[in-house]
Amino acid sequence: MTEPSDASTSPRFAQVATYGRLPLRRDFVGAKSVFLGIPWDDATSYRSGAREGPSSIRHASRLVRPYNMFAGVYPFRVLDTVDAGDIDPVPGYTEDTFTRIESTLTPIFAAGVVPFVAGGDHSITLPVLRAHKAAGKEPVSLLHFDAHFDTWEAYWGTKRYTHGTWVKRAYEEGLIRRGHVFQVGIRSSLYSHDDVSNNSAIVERTFTSEDVDAQGYQPITDRILESVGASPLYVSLDIDVLDPAFAPGTGTPESGGLTSREMIHFVRELHRANLVGFDLVEVAPQYDHTGQITALAASNLIYEAMCALARYRSNASDH
Repeated sequence: MTEPSDASTSPRFAQVATYGRLPLRRDFVGAKSVFLGIPWDDATSYRSGAREGPSSIRHASRLVRPYNMFAGVYPFRVLDTVDAGDIDPVPGYTEDTFTRIESTLTPIFAAGVVPFVAGGDHSITLPVLRAHKAAGKEPVSLLHFDAHFDTWEAYWGTKRYTHGTWVKRAYEEGLIRRGHVFQVGIRSSLYSHDDVSNNSAIVERTFTSEDVDAQGYQPITDRILESVGASPLYVSLDIDVLDPAFAPGTGTPESGGLTSREMIHFVRELHRANLVGFDLVEVAPQYDHTGQITALAASNLIYEAMCALARYRSNASDH
């Protein structure tokens, strides 16, 4: 059974930083979930810096405790979670980096282990989904929390693999189920009205930040999870879904976003879903004037996702 270091005997500020002070293990034998960092940001279109995301999230996660009273679970015990370290990217070479990501994640998915991935920019989700397919798994339903569509064709005419094109590429490659792509938190300005129709050709339903204001997290989550049903669900969370007041440390911030509390509520509802993978991306700590508020939000959202999966597994074992 996996346990983090005990903060009552080893202070939180001591020892090498791992996610939640969990054991650092390159193998995942016996684990039901792993935390994995992908320090890559060569596919950004504006401000770089998300390569520092995994490190900052690990440091902020020192405050994470082993029991969640809202979920009623000890997530690390239920999931035997370990920190599997980082995937080494190939700076300057997107497709080589994607190959490394896919080759690392494929055996994890094949073993039925659920990865909780910290990026890195949002392009990393594409090779993660490729790995799920390469492991012989069926296409996933996708729940995408973001300020941006990420369904653009290309940047600067030729760059097809960026943090703003991954949803379109994943859809074209058959990695996500048609009619099972949902977005929450969208609010950015666009290049053209065509962006709306192009996005609608891929995404079943887009809930904007105004929809969240008008409807609240519960009805929106109910509609999405009822549509998803028991199918495998992959969740990708861009930290810029939060308002810059709660997450200033990101590469493409947009005003008018969700609060940290709203986002925690959304993630907690995932205990009703067959979650097969989760990533949180675009944490760029050097833009965070507070020092750690963005990474703190990120580390807690990953923790809540782990708790949701642990609750789902615990409920399933009770029946």
